[in-house]
Amino acid sequence: NLTRQKQPEKGYTPRLVERMSAVLPACIANDVRIVTNMGAANPASAARVIRQLARDLGSRDIACTVVTGDDVAEIVRRRPELELLESGRPLESLLPAMCAANAYLGADAICRALETGAQVVVTGRVADPSLFLAPAMHHFDWRYDDWPRIAAGTVAGHLLECGAQVCGGCFADPGKKEVHDLAHLGFPIADISADGGVWISKLADAGGRVDLATCKEQLLYEMHDPAAYLTPDCVLDITDVELYQAGADRVQAIGAKARPRTSSYKVTVGYHDGYIGEGQISYAGVNAVAKAKLAAEIVKSRLAERGFQYRETRVDLIGMSSLHGLADARPEPYEVRLRIAARTDDRKAAEAVGFETRTLHVNGPGSGGGGSDPIVREVLAVQSVLLDRSLVDPQIRVERIDA
Repeated sequence: NLTRQKQPEKGYTPRLVERMSAVLPACIANDVRIVTNMGAANPASAARVIRQLARDLGSRDIACTVVTGDDVAEIVRRRPELELLESGRPLESLLPAMCAANAYLGADAICRALETGAQVVVTGRVADPSLFLAPAMHHFDWRYDDWPRIAAGTVAGHLLECGAQVCGGCFADPGKKEVHDLAHLGFPIADISADGGVWISKLADAGGRVDLATCKEQLLYEMHDPAAYLTPDCVLDITDVELYQAGADRVQAIGAKARPRTSSYKVTVGYHDGYIGEGQISYAGVNAVAKAKLAAEIVKSRLAERGFQYRETRVDLIGMSSLHGLADARPEPYEVRLRIAARTDDRKAAEAVGFETRTLHVNGPGSGGGGSDPIVREVLAVQSVLLDRSLVDPQIRVERIDA
């Protein structure tokens, strides 16, 4: 949304052209339809780019259908009483800083788009499993109250939604969980039958593995409640799901259950939440850790003397304490990377963090080097609200290139 505000023709996924260039010619040649959420904040513009790309690549002109309606910023602005799920506070507390609000649409809107016959369907914000459930619903003409099949399609979507993760990505652990040819990790394939059968596999010549272990990890991934996983399409229950190794790199999933979807959409509310200033510098040799700790105290002292105030300050010794705190390490490392970061509402105060860290090169403990330039990042935070479905109106439109 921020990109689109600055550049009205942008706002779709930055790598849209790169990724579509890799698959579009083959999909057009073999009449394989594409459903993608790379439209992000500007699916209409993304569709125009895709159609022009097809022409540039020498393919025939194609139709792209756009799914919009997920942008509900103006709707939630008129409902300041909505409760933020993470904090319990009213949405009103975020409205002055709010920059976006998008509802997670479901498979019903995508099914309507597929009914247009378009080669490519481009969406904005939709729930990840819905991207995979919708093609199955459309192809097999599944009803929204056919809960065994809706459950099966949603499980298939959940297993596929993180791409190569179910094929061994974020799974490999050398010597413990080996993954073949991780550098050429393949993407998964779901075979779905009309009666709701689901099999997950990959191409035989692709790297990775698809087995009970990889599928179990992905099945539980981000599953806040296995008995009641809320999606825009159903309330999924995986407590009775069984996985079977159905062949080499092929797993069958059965037993998913579902209940009717809730009366609301989950809406992600994005808002400006200040700045983070950061500086880094390395220390090496004898007493490196002590030097890094002294350097951090110098920076904090300098910032305080300049009158800057911070909501939160964090000191990390990267490779030693950035994950588990500043407990003493034994044996002490011979080199360490100091990172100082602080959060503030004042951009000038954020800039000062990196500046003061940079001055340690000549004004701090000995043997410091490799300091980074000052880093300032604007914080875009998110919280969530529930919005009644009746207030959201997904729209379907076929985009055409101007003559």
